Amino acid sequence: MPRSARIELPLIPMHITQRGINRCPVFLDDEDFHHFKQTLAEIFAELGISLHAYVLMGNHYHLLLTAPAPGIVACAMRRIGSRYVPYYNWKHGRTGSLWEGRFKSCLVESERYFLNVQRYIELNPVRAGMVNRAEYYRWSSIHSSLGHAMDPIISQHSCYLGLGNSPVQRSLSYRDYLGQAPADLELSFLRQHIRQNRAINIVGTEVPPSPN
Repeated sequence: MPRSARIELPLIPMHITQRGINRCPVFLDDEDFHHFKQTLAEIFAELGISLHAYVLMGNHYHLLLTAPAPGIVACAMRRIGSRYVPYYNWKHGRTGSLWEGRFKSCLVESERYFLNVQRYIELNPVRAGMVNRAEYYRWSSIHSSLGHAMDPIISQHSCYLGLGNSPVQRSLSYRDYLGQAPADLELSFLRQHIRQNRAINIVGTEVPPSPN
């Protein structure tokens, strides 16, 4: 049976995740993390994709991005794989596929739900028990979101910019929001949609609200 086409809409944010085959590591050291992040930066710049949030974990990653036209994201992910997988296989003496199938994606159609997805991504290392606070994890957009560092790969979305009239106000507001632990229902909701490649907040879908 042919694979179903992914839904990509111009300028609609998309949550993407991809896991290593058999849940094996896809990043083994700092050089791997850096190489993958640099690959993202180069290819997204070439294709005009805006990256709003990310986290690179040991055996998977999450991205929250916006593309200028349909088909751009699929093209970008193919290019990323064609650059990163040969590097990783050569460096670590392995062959074959690195990823567990195609990347999973979910449109985030509701602006009021955008920050929930961003928080879900940036709290990933905390939920995994790797750190006590999100900002203690190095390979994440959290440092840009909290105003700790300028991350050239990040383009802040209008929903984040709406948290305040200055970078300081925005970072403080987001820190407060980050401290509001998402409910189990919200986590289940997000995981279900990303697994099923479903859009968040399509007509008739109820979602928990993001902060005012």
